[in-house]
Amino acid sequence: MHKFLVVDDSRTLRTIVCRSLHQRGFATLQAENGQVALDICVKTMPDAIVLDWNMPVMDGVAFLKALRMLPNGNDPKVIFCTSESDMDRIATAIEAGADEYIMKPFDDEILNTKLDMIGFAVSEAA
Repeated sequence: MHKFLVVDDSRTLRTIVCRSLHQRGFATLQAENGQVALDICVKTMPDAIVLDWNMPVMDGVAFLKALRMLPNGNDPKVIFCTSESDMDRIATAIEAGADEYIMKPFDDEILNTKLDMIGFAVSEAA
């Protein structure tokens, strides 16, 4: 079973994304900021990460740069999930190591499309 880490300072958004991932057969972990997420990744590297940009303590870009420096830190696929829509910001996320980008708000269809794009097709979840 593939394991996803959902990183967002909004408990509500984490719950919604985790519920959606669980319905597809994925296991999930949660973190409320980049530092907590990094601590989780040091202990157990997830297969994929859904990552917010703007968070306290450590933002998404700082987390992603630190993640990619860890042993096996290039393995997880990362979907940035944020309200940042400026093309320069999107480019910054991709340059930092994001594999895909979702704009908030989003729905299940968009999430399914992005999961498929990073190699986690819904039919392969279980």
